[in-house]
Formats: sequence, C-alpha cells, structure tokens
Amino acid sequence: MVRTFLAAVCVLFLAAQTMEAQQSPSDQANVWVQIEAQSSLNAINEALQRRAGQLQDVNGFYLGSGWYGVALGPYTPDDAQRILTALRAERRIPRDSYIAEAGDFERQIWPIGEDQLATAQAAVPTVIEETELQVTQTEPQITTESTEDTAALVQPEPEVVEETPREARASESRLSRDERAALQIALQWSGHYAGRIDAAFGAGTRRSMAAWQAENGYDQTGILTTRQRAQLLGQYNAVLDGMDLAMVSDPQMGIEMILPTGIVEFTRYEPPFAHFDATGDIPARVLMISQEGNQDTLFGLYDIMQTLRIVPQDGPRERGSNSFTLIGESATMISQTEATLKNGQIKGFTLVWPAGDEERRTRILSEMQKSFTATSGVLDPAVGYNDEQSIDLISGLEIRKPILSRSGFYVDAVGTVITTTEVLENCGHITIDDEYDAEIVAQNDALGIVVLRPKAALTPMNVAAFRQGAPRLKSDVAVAGYSYGGVLGAPSLTYGEVAELRGLNGESELNRLELAALDGDAGGPVFDIGGGVLGMLLPRMSGERQLPDGVSFSADAEALQQVLMDAGVQVLVAGDAGQIPPAELTDRANGMTVLVSCWE
Repeated sequence: MVRTFLAAVCVLFLAAQTMEAQQSPSDQANVWVQIEAQSSLNAINEALQRRAGQLQDVNGFYLGSGWYGVALGPYTPDDAQRILTALRAERRIPRDSYIAEAGDFERQIWPIGEDQLATAQAAVPTVIEETELQVTQTEPQITTESTEDTAALVQPEPEVVEETPREARASESRLSRDERAALQIALQWSGHYAGRIDAAFGAGTRRSMAAWQAENGYDQTGILTTRQRAQLLGQYNAVLDGMDLAMVSDPQMGIEMILPTGIVEFTRYEPPFAHFDATGDIPARVLMISQEGNQDTLFGLYDIMQTLRIVPQDGPRERGSNSFTLIGESATMISQTEATLKNGQIKGFTLVWPAGDEERRTRILSEMQKSFTATSGVLDPAVGYNDEQSIDLISGLEIRKPILSRSGFYVDAVGTVITTTEVLENCGHITIDDEYDAEIVAQNDALGIVVLRPKAALTPMNVAAFRQGAPRLKSDVAVAGYSYGGVLGAPSLTYGEVAELRGLNGESELNRLELAALDGDAGGPVFDIGGGVLGMLLPRMSGERQLPDGVSFSADAEALQQVLMDAGVQVLVAGDAGQIPPAELTDRANGMTVLVSCWE
C-alpha cells in the first residue's frame, strides 16, 4: 500500500520534474527527507529494516556526535518538499521529518557500499526508478565520532518550520529510557541540571531545558525539539571529536567492545593480551584480556598486572572472588584494568590514558564498560609467540622498574634498615625488597647514610651485629649487596681486604678497601671473617675525580652506630666468635641484606 502510494506521488511530479529539467540546467544539489534519528547501532539497524519495508529510497547516514539517521532520497529540493508534504499528510513519517542537505551527513552507512554523498552536488536524475533494498544484519565498523559540525538535526532548513511544543512533546514521547537519561546527563554536563539521572522529565528537568534553550537562543518552552536535542547531545559529545569510537569484535579473544579507533589500533597478540597501541600524539593504549583459568589464575593476573609499568602503584584496587579492578594513577598516566572470571574464562580490558584529560577518559571508559561483551572462546596461548624474550617484559608489556636500586641491611628486630643516601634521589616512594614501603627516620648527608623504617610490620631473619673497635689492616672482608640491582634475586658476596683506616683526605670515620664492588653493592654491609659488621659500603665517586678499579670506601661501624643511636635505634654488638665458615657467612648476609629501591 505504501509503495503504491509513493509510486503515485512520483507519477504526479515526474512530468513537472521533466519540464523543469528542460527549462534549466541540471545543477540542483541533492537533498533528502530525514525521517528518523537513533543514537545506537542496534537501534539504527532496526529502524533501517523497518523503514525499508514501508518506504522506498531508504538510506542510512552517520550524523555525527554518536547519532545515526534514516533519510529518503536523494531528490531535487522541490521533489523532496512534495514527498515530505505527502508522506506527512498520510502519516507515514513523523511530523518532525524535514529536508536535509548532504552537508548535514558525515557519511553513508547503508546500503552497504554506497556513497551518494560523494556526488551530492551532481544533478538528480529526471527519472526516479524504484529499487528494491535488502537490509542485512551485519557488524559494520561504524565509528561514533564527532566533527566540528554539529549533528544534522541542529541545522534546520529555511523552508521547514521548527516543531511546535506539541510536536516536540510528541517526538519526545518516542524516546527510550536510555535516550531520556542521556539528555539529563548532557544537561547536567552543560551546567543546567543538578537532579538525579532518572529519565523522568519532571519540573527540574524542564527548568534545565528552558535554561539551556535561553542560553542557545531558543524560545524557553522547556520542551526540547528534535533538533535541539541533537544540538545538546552534539555539544556534550564534542569532547569525543577524533576518537572514532567503534565496535570492535575480536573472535580470537572472544570479546566485543567499543574502542577509540581514531587513536589506537591493533598491533599484536601476546597472550593473554591483544595490544592496541597509540597511532598519534595521544599516548593512549588498550589491552583486551582473554585466557582460560580459575580463581588462582585470576588472582595471579591481578598480582602480575601490578608489576607492570602501565599500572602505576598509586590508586584504588579491588579484588573479589571472581573479578578485580585496578586503577593506577601517576603524574603522567591513569590506567584502569577490569577482569572477570566466568565459566572458566577470564575476560577483561585495560585502558591507559594520559593524566589531566579526565572528561574524555571517563567518557571513553564508560563506553568501553557499557559495550563490553564476552563471546565464545579465549585467546590461544600459542598465538603471537615469538623467540624474543626479556626479563623486563611480560606478554610484551614493560615491567615497572625503579629509578634506582641499591643495597641496605637490617639493624633491628622491627625491620629498620640503614643504607646510602644515593638511593633517595628523585624518589616518589621507597621500597624494601620491592614489597614494603618505607619512610625516612634519620639522615646524615655528610656521611651519606640514611635510616629507613618499613610502614608495615616485618620480622627480619637476621640483623646486623656491629664489631667494636678498628679492624686490622690487610684483614679479610666481604661486602654483601645486590650487585646487579636485584636481577639475581639474592645478594652476592664480594671479597677483599682492609687497605687503610681513613679516607683520602684523612677522614677518621671512613675505611678504604681493596675490593671490586659494583654500583648496586653501595649501602650493603661490610663483614669481617667472624660475621661482624665493620661498616657500610659507600657509592663510588662520580664526576671528574675517579678512583682506580678495586678501590672502595665504607663508613665504619662507629659512625653507623652513632647515626642509629641518634635515631633511637638500639643496635647489637658482635661477640668474639672467631672465623665462621663461608656458607654460614652467606646465610647471615642473605637474611640481613635487602634491596632498597627508589620509585617515581
């Protein structure tokens, strides 16, 4: 019936159209009759199927700002106005339908493969042929980007009268609950609405609508027309310009979700992750997470994620029995990781975003959360495997590393540590053995000594026992330290002997050692053959003055004890036990020596 009616309408104006074409050049620009707008892919697909079964010349367009439109055409302006009037009179299209130009659309999304906008300035054919349109359910990679132009509904054509309040209320009644809530959110963002987001247009919402209308030069009716609603949402979504939000479906991961495809793109699989890396100036990253597992696997992933550089240490963390959320915050980035265990499959994602861009980050994060869908299957653990391996990487992600690591050692039963002040440079926070946060309780810059106390209670396996009196010249000594910054996982012993009981400038609190130490050993304890602590190894000299290889200095036991006593730390004194076996000395050093790390 509808097709018959529209065919009749076409017959009536074909003759007039042909005469006009003969009387003037065919230089009229194409226009369309826009009859519907939707704010989601599912809704626009349903609308296109429904309209194609009722009308001909049905097209789908992306309008911008997350909106999609159904439009009939293309027609000449006169033909479009006649069709608009006729279909309105028959109540086949909404009263708020209107004439739209090519510039009101960003791109054509349906029928698939067609692009009538590219020839929008060409003449419209003088004969309109009826075309049967087949709507197929597909997963098009349609982005939801914004441009500098506002949405199509914002640009009223001069020949179309704006909706009356009655017509606006009628079109408003067809909004879904989510669409009504979205308008309240946009009004809240614009500073006009302070109530609850309840999708109910009560007195407070009406007042906010009137305030927005006043600010934007409209009559203050308190009822937004179709165009005004699109303009408001366009303003709200302007922050997403260039993000190209699009639904990305990855069958290998078993995940579908919206991603900002304008700034990240897929680069590789490294189980359990699919990596989407930055393509431009915005240092954003996205990870999809997919693996088989149980609760232990989930908890292991939770622990591993916290060792990665993309998850700063500061920020809230929440772990439940079958899910976790990790938020890491630093001066340069904010990352959020969410993962859930269901039916033996762990699925989730990570969004990494530059700090200071919260509005855009939270908007994109919200879209990712709302759209996230776990489909069948998980990533094959063998996918993306390569021979390149590194202890600094986990599944292609850099492990968070400290700015600097040095050695230190326990000096009492509550875990107080003494170490070198070198480890304090440019620190955001300090850790003991990469696990315990520590705070400074005393510091002697002249000697280069600092005393640290763990913030959480701990019980050392061994503590230092300080040797009283000066050591003998040429006596054997050993330094325990993390020579390679913790890479080996345990301290190592470096052997040498006492060369001098003073510094190069006669400093009485220093001992010179013939010992080939490395940078990571600085701060470690210097033992005698009986396991007593003779002092603390100091960093090698830097700058223009360099020591020969095999020359090191240590702060002596008396100087260390004085710093500790000034800090209120009670120290142990070593007894005369004679020489102990090397294995026993190693055990004592391992239980006492710690890795002290400085982090951003």
